Amino acid sequence: MTSVRHIAAQRDPRDSYLDAARACILDVGWRRTTLTEVARRSGVSRMTIYRAWPDMKTLLGDLMTREWTAVVAARPPGDDLPAMVVATVRALRDNELFVRIVELDPELLLPYLLSRRGRSQDLVLGLLVDRIEQGQAAGEVRDGDPRTMARALVLGAHGFVLSAHTMVDDRVSEADLDAELSTLLTRVLAP
Repeated sequence: MTSVRHIAAQRDPRDSYLDAARACILDVGWRRTTLTEVARRSGVSRMTIYRAWPDMKTLLGDLMTREWTAVVAARPPGDDLPAMVVATVRALRDNELFVRIVELDPELLLPYLLSRRGRSQDLVLGLLVDRIEQGQAAGEVRDGDPRTMARALVLGAHGFVLSAHTMVDDRVSEADLDAELSTLLTRVLAP
């Protein structure tokens, strides 16, 4: 059995710097977080942080990749594909770093919605392609190009992650929307 101490010893030293950056962003937002403050909270010199990241934009990219990858990786592998996507959408929507970025610095997400894919999106696409191919091989998912299908699923999920709160009121709850997303996914993937 692997000890906690052994696991901690394997941890990338940059993780503690990312932890400090995460705490800063949660406290004051991205715009007010500096590499100097990350160094202070990490208990290391500014140069240590600057050697790892030349600027806050690069650090933020690594932080978001780490955060969103952890959210996606936490989804139970045994879930069917619609359940996995809905659970991931819900987890992203509830993630405290994601919520804080949307509240204070939503423009940080625009490049990933309007200009280019990020590393986390590529990871999600890879996982979806694998799950779609497995489902197709088992006869549980309709025929079609898995890459195109995965991209369509990610595009559809963007709205449920980013905008679901705009559709919630006293007649429609977030849970209602998640149930509808499950229905959409089930139907679009059905053989």
